Amino acid sequence: MAKKRPAATTAKPQLKDGEIPVVGAREPCPCGSGRRYKACHGRAAAHAGTELVQRPFEGLPGECDWVALRELVPAATVALSLKGGLPEGVPSVTLVTVLPMAWPALRREDGSVLLGLQNDTSTGDLARDMADTLERALAAEPGTPVPARKVPADGPRLQDLLDVDGGFEPVVHSGFEFWIPDAESAQNASPEIAASLERANAAAIPTVKLTGVDAAYWCETPDKNHLRWVMPHPEEKLLDALARLHASGESSLGEGTRLVGSFRAHGLMVPVWDLPTGVGAKDVEQPAAAFAERLAKALANDAPLTSEERRARGGLTNRQVTLS
Repeated sequence: MAKKRPAATTAKPQLKDGEIPVVGAREPCPCGSGRRYKACHGRAAAHAGTELVQRPFEGLPGECDWVALRELVPAATVALSLKGGLPEGVPSVTLVTVLPMAWPALRREDGSVLLGLQNDTSTGDLARDMADTLERALAAEPGTPVPARKVPADGPRLQDLLDVDGGFEPVVHSGFEFWIPDAESAQNASPEIAASLERANAAAIPTVKLTGVDAAYWCETPDKNHLRWVMPHPEEKLLDALARLHASGESSLGEGTRLVGSFRAHGLMVPVWDLPTGVGAKDVEQPAAAFAERLAKALANDAPLTSEERRARGGLTNRQVTLS
């Protein structure tokens, strides 16, 4: 007697990679493979979520200023343009360096959105984390902050949401009063926000953006002043050019100033000059513009470095610090 065949089971529809939702690590993978999510599509999602994107702001207008506002500038705002324009009920979207209580974003009572830049992120892609925050802020109830959360690995990035043909014009502030839109709101601010504002203002280092060159920021500290200049050039080529200028005695910004090293931040180099205490932002406008001309010539020089230039390059490399 023939054995009974098992009843045919209905095959589960196969999902494409982009359609597979995120589930718990130990749950069955929604793709129907029979394996746990963490051993199947969760593996790729976890890798995508932790892989560091070296230049998260690449492709956005003002990449160098994005880096400066993320790492160097205490208080600044920038009006942002969205692809397709602003949604109904959202009069404006503004990038801010930081918000009260380190909120990732805030939807104000009037519907406008403030998007924080100097926040911790849950993945290795800052542009993806901020895009997720921006989308949630646009949909949030007016008058509410947007909390942090774990960001899906397949979400959009800032480059997908912002108008990349728009401008990027940072406005540097002396304090964080931009958190509170008017005097009446300031009087009615909660004790937590008032205390956060007081602490932030007390810690802010006076900073000024130069007008004659791109992404250069003067700052004042008790002992000396500094110029920190985010540059878009490839690191190895920029180090060679700075070494040529340093070896020839052309790397300063005037008497008493000195190129002391550089930061590395979000895939870009940030040369730093020490300035005497009495040298203000206006005092370095012309010297910085002249330096930019010397740097352009040095960048165009493809000759091998001399022994003196190699020593200068080694000194600059040894004084390089990675911020991110």
